[in-house]
Amino acid sequence: MKNLLTRRTIRKYSDKEVSEQLLNRLLEEAARTQTMGNLQLYSVVVTRSQEMKERLSPAHFNQPMVKEAPVVLTICADFNRTSQWARCRKAEPGYDNFLSFQNAAIDALLYTQTLCNLMDEEGLGYCYLGTTVYMPQLIIDTLQLPRLTMPVATLTVGWPAEEPALSDRLPLESFVHHETYHDYTPSDIDTYFYNKEQLEENRHFVEVNRKETLAQVFTDIRYTRKDNEAMSQTLLDTLRRQGFL
Repeated sequence: MKNLLTRRTIRKYSDKEVSEQLLNRLLEEAARTQTMGNLQLYSVVVTRSQEMKERLSPAHFNQPMVKEAPVVLTICADFNRTSQWARCRKAEPGYDNFLSFQNAAIDALLYTQTLCNLMDEEGLGYCYLGTTVYMPQLIIDTLQLPRLTMPVATLTVGWPAEEPALSDRLPLESFVHHETYHDYTPSDIDTYFYNKEQLEENRHFVEVNRKETLAQVFTDIRYTRKDNEAMSQTLLDTLRRQGFL
């Protein structure tokens, strides 16, 4: 059994099959996680065929693990199923709004994290793809998602073929606030980010990108205002088409 303290993101996988029996058991066990109103406002699309992985890959900037992983899981915020149930039972649903998307997205992400923990226990490797919300319409079209269904997370899954180094984390005192939120002074920032900024790989990251600080790499190259605003508009447009706005 793995411990969360040794959890690693796995991007390279062996040829060993992830059996349907094992995967289904983990997907079922994960459903015991918390859920709003006991409605389970999520769906999971399981992708195994190479053809479908190829079609999904561009939505994730063609990251190699999308095509190479034995299984790709797309976890969706889903109010379609609940709405269909309501209509079939002489009830009129009112879930075509942003609050409902927020509730379903939280449900879906809670489910995703529980599933990740269960996969860790089995020795499976996975990579959480933050790209899911960047080009959601391509995923929606590829997976034929109906209205009131929105992709919010993607996991590539397989048996690990690598053991990468543990990624760094900020110290506990940097994110735990007692009683009320304590805003950060420049001295706090210096203390909490010191170890991250001094890591050899991060110092190299700054150097190769010809920046002065690690923060500049994130603001000027990785997650720029221009890209964030453009993808925010794409996300809003997609939520509107899917019926949540």
